[in-house]
Amino acid sequence: MARKYDVAIIGAGAAGMMAAFTAGRRGRSVVVLDHAKAPGEKIRISGGGRCNFTNIHAAPKNYISQNPHFAKSALARYTPSDFIAMVDRHKIAWHEKTLGQLFCDDSAKDIIRMLLEEMRAVHVDLKLSCEISDVENGPDGFRLSTSEGAILAASLVMASGGKSIPKMGATGFAYRIAEQFGLPVTDTRPALVPLTLEPNLLGELSELSGVAVDADVSCSKTRFNEALLFTHRGLSGPSILQISSYWREGDEILLSLEPGVDFLEHLKAAKRENGRQQVQTVLAQHLPKRLAQYLAEAAKLERPLADLPDKALLSLAERIRRWPIKPAGSEGYRTAEVTLGGVDTNALDSRTMQAKTMPGIYFIGECVDVTGWLGGYNFQWAWASGHAAGESV
Repeated sequence: MARKYDVAIIGAGAAGMMAAFTAGRRGRSVVVLDHAKAPGEKIRISGGGRCNFTNIHAAPKNYISQNPHFAKSALARYTPSDFIAMVDRHKIAWHEKTLGQLFCDDSAKDIIRMLLEEMRAVHVDLKLSCEISDVENGPDGFRLSTSEGAILAASLVMASGGKSIPKMGATGFAYRIAEQFGLPVTDTRPALVPLTLEPNLLGELSELSGVAVDADVSCSKTRFNEALLFTHRGLSGPSILQISSYWREGDEILLSLEPGVDFLEHLKAAKRENGRQQVQTVLAQHLPKRLAQYLAEAAKLERPLADLPDKALLSLAERIRRWPIKPAGSEGYRTAEVTLGGVDTNALDSRTMQAKTMPGIYFIGECVDVTGWLGGYNFQWAWASGHAAGESV
């Protein structure tokens, strides 16, 4: 005998839990199912364990989608201020870092605890370590075959995320369900992910592994100015993670190191004032020492400044300002923070997240073709899309 609910939600992550208690507040009977042993595992590891739970600047322009207008409705109806109000109500201390990013003072577990308390308050059933073998739709609703027995629900909300970080339990389950019910899925790929380099270039840059520097990183017409990190696999850091969502295989990226510094002027001034200085000594006033040394050696400028023509200094400054690098690939879903692409937004109602051709089934969060920038934007999409579905189911 199947247990009956008004709403079944697959996925006990940020979007799923948000949808659950939003629907529960409206008097719906709700069950949340997840194959993981604990809820909110991606929340727990986010933001270095402190959860970058939203960004005060969240707006549609901070999201990538084949339909850039799709996210507008949900984001407008559930804003960062709305989520902050709930965080404050639960007396969770938080702080703002750079670029509008909000983090817990203590632990990401505070956010998970808050979401669980909100679900308990409206009697949401949570079933963990629950495997789902089959989903069917019939005249009496959606029938789920699970390791906890059969479940019948009038509405089904898919909140099982994308493919990123499979060790945390990520799968493409939501995409399979979408396709089962005739909904298109756009191409998916790892996003917010470190980029790798081909072996020769990697070997050349190996001495820079662990070096971080402020950089303006661009790909085509898109650019981000944040920290860049050289790694033993290639390039990482916030600026690289950001640009990775726009980069495609074969594309070149441009690095501008410490873009606020006029290196040519500094080199020429140092040449005038003390020509016996080495190039790397001047560069090291504004760049990490190992990076300064590498740039001087790569340009074959290991002589006193007085012995170098201005043309050589101009060429070096230009290299620092426009350093072209062609990544070989990315580290893939293993380390990607999110999945780019997903359930085609043209198949969903932007106000409710419900499938247009299949009443009763909803798709929210990361499994939808809406991907935010690094810095709390993806959590805000989870809260907003979860709230939109919860208000409709």
